[in-house]
Amino acid sequence: MAKAESNVSDGLTLELIRESLIRQEDTIVFSLIERARFPLNSPTYDKSYASSVPGSGGSLVEFIVKQTEAIQAKAGRYENPEEHPFFPDNLPPSQVPPQKNPEVLHPAAMSVNINKIIWDMYFNELLPLFVTPGDDGNYASTAARDLECLQALSRRIHYGKLVAEVKFRDERKDYEPAIRAQDRDTLINLLTFARVEEAVKKRVEKKAMTFGQEVTLGDDGNKGKYKVNPAIVSRLYGDWVIPLTKDVEVEYLLHRLD
Repeated sequence: MAKAESNVSDGLTLELIRESLIRQEDTIVFSLIERARFPLNSPTYDKSYASSVPGSGGSLVEFIVKQTEAIQAKAGRYENPEEHPFFPDNLPPSQVPPQKNPEVLHPAAMSVNINKIIWDMYFNELLPLFVTPGDDGNYASTAARDLECLQALSRRIHYGKLVAEVKFRDERKDYEPAIRAQDRDTLINLLTFARVEEAVKKRVEKKAMTFGQEVTLGDDGNKGKYKVNPAIVSRLYGDWVIPLTKDVEVEYLLHRLD
């Protein structure tokens, strides 16, 4: 019965989710490649640099993210349950006709937003790993590329809510006791498939090699040079994307029976 519910009632299936997650890998790899075009450009993140910008309230990257999210909110971006703002407070309401999004998630999903953790991870841990030191003055463009990375990572990680929902529906008898007991460890074990996780890390590493290789017409010694180190992309998934996705899954499931 649970299987039929997940496959028939609203079209949500694990296979469709997997296809989306694989496609999102492309987006993440390309966004990292685009950010790597620019050096670190530290003034982008220096609050003193943007202090004279009206309404900035922080760094240039915060200003650009807040302003972009405000415009996108007016255009209805955050009416989609797959999208999560980094600065949700005081976002303007949508000004476009509402879209009929399928109601596939439990209402508890609305309270799960770990973008603050994603923000801190991206700027404090990931960014220094794949950009070069230096300053070329392209601060606005740098912040725009950061936003693309952040949104791609946020969408992928928060997709854990959909993963958790379909797994819950398909194996309800296994999940319900752990949810009622608020047993995080058991939920983590139910959600963990080490073989699949290793396959994902190998796949994104190969994509980074394929998408980020330096293409030349002659043999000029560029073989093995990549725009973003493929090992770092694999580490991104192993150290952050996969664990944070499971955090989202667990937080969602803990309230699935509310």
